[in-house]
Amino acid sequence: MKIKVGLIGFGRMGRFYLEEMQKSERWEVAYICDLNLDSREQAKRLSPRSKIVENEQEIFDDESVQVVGLFALADSRREQIERAIRSGKHIISEKPVADAIDKEWEVVDLAENHQCFSTVNLYLRNSWYHQAIKQFIDEGEIGELAILRICHMTPGLAPGEGHEYEGPAFHDCGMHYVDIARWYAGCEYKTWHAQGVNMWNYKEPWWIQCHGTFQNGIVFDITQGFVYGQLSKDQTHNSYVDIIGTKGIARMTHNFQMAKVDLHGVHQTLHIEKPFGGKNIDVLCDLFADSIETGIRNPQLPTMRDSAVASEYAWTFLQDAHKHDLPAIGELRTLDQIRERRRNMTNGYGLLQKNNPKPIINS
Repeated sequence: MKIKVGLIGFGRMGRFYLEEMQKSERWEVAYICDLNLDSREQAKRLSPRSKIVENEQEIFDDESVQVVGLFALADSRREQIERAIRSGKHIISEKPVADAIDKEWEVVDLAENHQCFSTVNLYLRNSWYHQAIKQFIDEGEIGELAILRICHMTPGLAPGEGHEYEGPAFHDCGMHYVDIARWYAGCEYKTWHAQGVNMWNYKEPWWIQCHGTFQNGIVFDITQGFVYGQLSKDQTHNSYVDIIGTKGIARMTHNFQMAKVDLHGVHQTLHIEKPFGGKNIDVLCDLFADSIETGIRNPQLPTMRDSAVASEYAWTFLQDAHKHDLPAIGELRTLDQIRERRRNMTNGYGLLQKNNPKPIINS
C-alpha cells in the first residue's frame, strides 16, 4: 500500500518532491497546499489526482495522511511541525526547521519527544560521492582523518533573491557545508575564525571563509559564496571537497551534471565518475519510506538536531565574520547590474523561478 503524503508549499522544492514521489511506486500525494493561487493552479496541472487546498489544516485533520512534507518558508515550519506532531504524522522538512535558532531548538525538543519519524533535507549526506568517500575513510584507507577542506562558490542567488527567511548566503546555503564537515568529523566544533567580505558594498558578507578545529582535533576550512563571476561572459563555479588523512587523501569535484571522486588510499586508488544527483530527494524519500514500512528509523536520515546544530554554527560563523575586519569591496550599482542580468537569464546558476521553474544548474 502506498504511503499517503500531504505537501505544504509548492514552490521550487515542493515541485522537486512531487516529481520524485510521482516517479516512485511508494507514495500517494494526497494533498498539495499553497497560499498562492498560481501555485495551486500549477499543482492541479502537475498532480490532477491530488486534492489541492489553500488551508493546510485540512491535511493535518485527515487521519489517512501519514506524512507531511514542509516546503514553505522557514518562518512557517515551527508551527507546522507542532501541528504535525499533534496529529501524529511523520515529517519531512526542508531546512532550516524554523526562522530563528531558539525556535529551531524548540522543534528539536518536540521531535525528540515524538514517536513518529522526522527528517530534514540535508541533501549532501545522501549524495553518492560523500557516501563513497566516507566508506573509504572508515575502511582506514587514508589513515587518521586530519584535514577537511570544503569549497562551494557559484554565481548563485544574489542578495534579495531568496534568502530573506533563511539568512545570508553562508547560512542559507553554507549550513549544508557546515553540516557535512561535522558529519565527516563525527563530533562537534571546538574553535573557529571566520573572514568575510561585503561584496559590492552590500550590508552582509556574501563570501565567507571559516577555519578551525573539531573537538577530536580534526582541522577544517569551509569557503562559501555566491560571488563567483556573476557578470562574467561565460559563468563557471568552483566546488570541491579535499580530505587529507595521515596516509592518504580523498577528493571530489563536480560540474552540477557529473561528480568525480578520486580516492588515494594505502591499498587502493579509485577514480569514480557518476551523475551528480542534484538534491538527492529520491534517496531521502526512499530512506523515509523504508523507515515507515519497517517501523525502524533509518540511521542515514538526518535529524532535526542535525539541522539545528548546522544552522546554529552557520549563524555563529557568520557572526564571527562580523567581529573581524569586514572590508566592503565594489559598489551597489554593480549589484543592481547583477540583479538585472539575472532577471533575464534563462541558462545559469540558481535561476529565478519566474524565468525557469526548474533551474538548469543549481546553486
